[in-house]
Amino acid sequence: MKPRNKTFGYLLPVFILAVFMLVIYGAYTPHQQAEMQRIVCIKFKADTPAAEIDKHMKEFANLRRQIPAIVGYTGGKVLDDENTAQDFDVVHYLTFRNEAGIETYNKHPRHKEFIESNSPYWDKVLELNSDIEK
Repeated sequence: MKPRNKTFGYLLPVFILAVFMLVIYGAYTPHQQAEMQRIVCIKFKADTPAAEIDKHMKEFANLRRQIPAIVGYTGGKVLDDENTAQDFDVVHYLTFRNEAGIETYNKHPRHKEFIESNSPYWDKVLELNSDIEK
């Protein structure tokens, strides 16, 4: 009888635990068909502290885990170069299965809390909805 590989015996439970943790924390989501997208651009007031901008970014990204209608999210700070208009400081991209998902997002209490908490630092906002061409 061959001796069992001890490394494999230790790695399998670690692998299973890692997959479980990804599912629990929302890092892995089964494929969901996205048909609609929303782009949100924010310009912060000139005196907005960097800590408030970082808080804004983290809280917006966390909406993905708190509002099930959001199928996907990416976002980031606008690059500062000569080819980029500095009309906005950050951009958020959200995807939804359909228009009903966007409405759910708009009305969700967590989304409203986010706006109430962060909007005092906003100078202007641009939001665009569009379909996703396939």
